[in-house]
Amino acid sequence: QVQLLESGGGLVQAGGSLRLSCSASERTFSTYAMAWFRQTPGKEREFVAAIRWSIGNAIYADSVKGRFTISRDNAKNTVYLQMNDLKPEDTAVYYCAAGLGLTMAERPYRYWGQGTQVTVSS
Repeated sequence: QVQLLESGGGLVQAGGSLRLSCSASERTFSTYAMAWFRQTPGKEREFVAAIRWSIGNAIYADSVKGRFTISRDNAKNTVYLQMNDLKPEDTAVYYCAAGLGLTMAERPYRYWGQGTQVTVSS
C-alpha cells in the first residue's frame, strides 16, 4: 500500500508563494504519475497538475498555468508544487495522488494523501 504525505500548506497573502511537498512511501508501476488536486467546500475536487516520475513531463490546469510548477525528486520519492502569484480563489485543500497514467481525470489515481490546507487572503 503506497502512502502519501503532504506538507507545506498554510496561510499566505494574495501574490505570495507556497511550496507543497508530497512524499511517497515507495515508487512502483502503480505510481507511474503523481498529481495534485484541490477541493473547496461544496465543490468537486479539481485537477491542478501532474508529472511522470520517469521523464518528468507535466500537465497543468489552465487556471494555474504560468503560476504553478510541479517537479519531482526521484531520489527522495517526493513531488513538489511550487505555487506563485497566489490568488484567493486558490484557497482549497490540496491533495497529492499517485496513479497509473498522466491524466487530469481523478479515477486513474489509486492512492491519495490526507490533504493540506492552503488559504490565500486578499
